[in-house]
Amino acid sequence: MEDLVALQPEEAEESDKPPSSSPRPATPWRVAVIANVKGETPLPLDAPADAGAEFDRRETIDALMAAIASDGHEVFFLSADPSLPFTLKDVQPDICFNIAEGIIGDGREAQVPALLEMLHIPYTASRVLANAVALDKTMTKRIWHNMGLPTAAFQEFITGHEQLSPELRFPMFVKPSREGTGMGMDGGAIVHNENELRSRVAWVIDSYKQPALVEEYLTGREFTIGVLGRPDAPLYTHRPELYEANGFHRFPVLEIDNSVSITPGVYGHIAKTLHNGDNGVPGFLCPADVDAELANTLHTLAIQAHMAIGSLDVSRVDFRMDSDGQPRLLEINTLPGLTPDFSDLCVISRAEGITYRELVLEILYLGASRWGLMPANGAQAFTAPIQVPAYSELAR
Repeated sequence: MEDLVALQPEEAEESDKPPSSSPRPATPWRVAVIANVKGETPLPLDAPADAGAEFDRRETIDALMAAIASDGHEVFFLSADPSLPFTLKDVQPDICFNIAEGIIGDGREAQVPALLEMLHIPYTASRVLANAVALDKTMTKRIWHNMGLPTAAFQEFITGHEQLSPELRFPMFVKPSREGTGMGMDGGAIVHNENELRSRVAWVIDSYKQPALVEEYLTGREFTIGVLGRPDAPLYTHRPELYEANGFHRFPVLEIDNSVSITPGVYGHIAKTLHNGDNGVPGFLCPADVDAELANTLHTLAIQAHMAIGSLDVSRVDFRMDSDGQPRLLEINTLPGLTPDFSDLCVISRAEGITYRELVLEILYLGASRWGLMPANGAQAFTAPIQVPAYSELAR
């Protein structure tokens, strides 16, 4: 296991360790952080130019490992590549902290969860189906639309020759239907007539080898809502005061100002992968200047959107306002970025005084509680723990 990187509990800074709190694991765990790393995870030769934009930097993985180790756990990094089944067998983690985006395929964000479930290894955040659905933006919008949740008018183009829906009005926005981190989204994604539309749709289908999603372009303000929790979250948290009666935490609203973005009006992959202080980074306004009614509406819709596709524990939900000043759902990310002080969810948490360490441990322990690894506070849990056989029983 010479290529495996482990962080021992004693390597965490003493100043970062909080007072002992309850509930917490009775004994330390072996925790594997599973991710794809920029510049290290191999990509297909025919991958588009922005492939890997959603992969994480080493600095993010180091920060995650340090946060987890600070609570006494032994932490390993495992690359989400074809060697993963073998490194999992070597490490035999008690739980995996999953942030893997996957390498190739329609449901690539569900590949690591599916492997872990096959091996009966506990992991954090959403399970297989929710991760697969969330990556498929068209399917997500169909579910939301069928449940009466507000989205902009949309249409999927598979061949590029489909008749344009009469519900759509120009300008429109064209993007790959199964990508994340703003891939395939730049100034050219906004189209103003049918010639531009057909050209952009053809480019998306050819470049990304998948359907194109076309939506009515919304010109209003853009907001992001962080979702943390589930109905029984207060039973397992270090900080039950964070959660409302419905089991979810109410984060402040984040507004994204794309007027200063490197791609004005578009929160695309280039803007999302810049560092703080770089030219072209969008403005992040948190708490956003919104009234209580709008804030309540955004929070309610975010939780409804999160639960509609079966998301668990953590997500990030994006909105834009329409011409009538009403919020419309754009996307949900079931694997929100966790780059300290830069990823949307981290910016939102910091704005209300939740440290990076606290955020990471909340995600870890909420995930662990689903697998019976965390003690509840003497009350009945919302869901029965998933029974996990000992790894040694499965590896024979």
